[in-house]
Amino acid sequence: MHRRNIIAGGSILLATGAFFGFGIFRNNQAAAKPAFPYQKSDAAWRRDLSRAQYDVLRQEETERAFSSPLNNEKRKGTYVCAGCSQQIYRSNDKYDSGTGWPSFIRPISGKVATKTDYSIGLPRTEVHCARCGGHLGHVFDDGPKPTGKRYCMNGAAMKFIAA
Repeated sequence: MHRRNIIAGGSILLATGAFFGFGIFRNNQAAAKPAFPYQKSDAAWRRDLSRAQYDVLRQEETERAFSSPLNNEKRKGTYVCAGCSQQIYRSNDKYDSGTGWPSFIRPISGKVATKTDYSIGLPRTEVHCARCGGHLGHVFDDGPKPTGKRYCMNGAAMKFIAA
């Protein structure tokens, strides 16, 4: 009986590793990386971006909640991708979601793209810049009217240009 428990436990451990640790449900970033109109070498991205910007835009990291000054930005203007300066959000589409990240009801049309992200084991919709492919954040279906969307963005992935 004891041996059976060890074998069963090992099987469960192996199955868990297969699903979560070995990449069955994880993003396979090496495969199917789309080509974007604006490209740089990894060395150039590292040179041109701050550490926080590089970690978010190029490594798909998430900044700590309430850590970005853009979360409290109230002026009129435009948010641009910190990687390539493409306009991605307008200030009149920004709202306080209470999450600690800059949130918007919609992007500027055609300026962002999405893909399914399995990095936490469950599917989420990742938002990235349509020009350089930089990771911006995620979009959720719990936002206010009229879209019902919450584009929850990393402040490090954006710069604000006042009107």
